[in-house]
Amino acid sequence: MLASEVLEQERVIAVIRADHVSDAAALCAAFVGAGIRCLEITLTVANALDVIGELADRDDCVVGAGTVTTEREAADAMAAGARFLVSPVAEARVVRAGVTAETAVIAGALTPTEVVHAAELGAAAVKIFPARIGGPRYVEDLRGPFPDLRLVPSGGVDAGNAAAYLAAGAFAVATGSSVAPPELVESGDWAEIGRRAEAFVASVATFRQPSGARVP
Repeated sequence: MLASEVLEQERVIAVIRADHVSDAAALCAAFVGAGIRCLEITLTVANALDVIGELADRDDCVVGAGTVTTEREAADAMAAGARFLVSPVAEARVVRAGVTAETAVIAGALTPTEVVHAAELGAAAVKIFPARIGGPRYVEDLRGPFPDLRLVPSGGVDAGNAAAYLAAGAFAVATGSSVAPPELVESGDWAEIGRRAEAFVASVATFRQPSGARVP
């Protein structure tokens, strides 16, 4: 199953941004146990490629690379096993690298012009970042002229507003520090991360179509 297909069913990406991930398997287990299977490991994590490599062969989650801004980073992430790439910008070389390798790219944009540019480059979805600037209403407004584009708000998305973004027409939502604060990732407090992830999943339950634990 493609990463985009899993995301279409489950509607949630957990974004991991910390100085270091001490235990990739435990991190994955915390999220999978809570019902989140799409994990974005940002390349700002010191051992990001190692974490991606460790999770790439698991059949219970889909791991991708985040904060990908150069063609070299895209190549390294895909070589490590990333099944999707996420960028805060619409960088043509990053999108092209993903498209060539048949790896889904979620390219970043904010304005309508940037959103169209990202889609025209071939991005599988467009990351609306930082989403907190416009909130769910902005996603709804973008859906007016662009009803067929897959929009993924990121930046300020939490259990209190995630459902509103999905109700506004977002394809999926990406949540980071609200479920996985860097200090909890670095200290390995997997129980608290799991609790936060469960609360997030519960907040968007009516919008999800989970397909089970295994990811072909």
